Amino acid sequence: MIRLRGVHRAFGEKVVLKGFDLDVPRGATVALIGASGAGKSVVLKHIVGLLAADRGSVTVDGREVAELDQEALYALRRRVGYVFQFAALFDSMTLAHNVEMGLRRIPGLSSRDIRRRAAECLELVDLGGLGDRYPAEISGGQRKRAGIARAIATRPRYLLYDEPTTGLDPVTTTVIGRLILRLREEIGATGLVVTHDLGTAYEVADSMAFLHDGRVRAHGAPGEIRISGDPVVRSFIEGAPELMETIA
Repeated sequence: MIRLRGVHRAFGEKVVLKGFDLDVPRGATVALIGASGAGKSVVLKHIVGLLAADRGSVTVDGREVAELDQEALYALRRRVGYVFQFAALFDSMTLAHNVEMGLRRIPGLSSRDIRRRAAECLELVDLGGLGDRYPAEISGGQRKRAGIARAIATRPRYLLYDEPTTGLDPVTTTVIGRLILRLREEIGATGLVVTHDLGTAYEVADSMAFLHDGRVRAHGAPGEIRISGDPVVRSFIEGAPELMETIA
């Protein structure tokens, strides 16, 4: 389980998280939704130790992330696959070499094993046969899928998706959503999907958490969030800023 309790984080005078709480149970997919700039990606970076909380607790499988030494942190990052918002592929490397990067840190894997696993991961995201392509030679949707292939290469327990459908057309967005569902079935990874794309969140999530003003404002099943009577939640899901005016 991933668990965040009372997490506070500020950047200078800008306070982003103000006592943030969230559980991501093993085997589930949770969607973290909220407006741009609300701090959703900041949450993900705390989970993998890229950021440390000013106050509060972040644990993965019962271990406090902030207390891990460098070796333990690397081990954690092998268990937690991170799909970056814009794929973050290295332009000078082929797709296969991008996917192989994390595998080269794993002791005991031969070069042959690394190549085979990278090819398997590309096949799993429907990019089989494209391992020798460079990022500039493929579409935006294919780059997203290559980023997912890299994230699953270490066979992680958890997958963190940072805005996996940003900048994609509706058809490709649907493809990515279905891929997230398929990966949960095929590799059994627990998922935390950060997104402001409600269609994707409703499709892939077992539960949804709405981040507002540094805290989880609402949490529940997709159907519960969809019919929420909270004017702040309704303002977001309906794209209706005038609803905010009803708040006392």
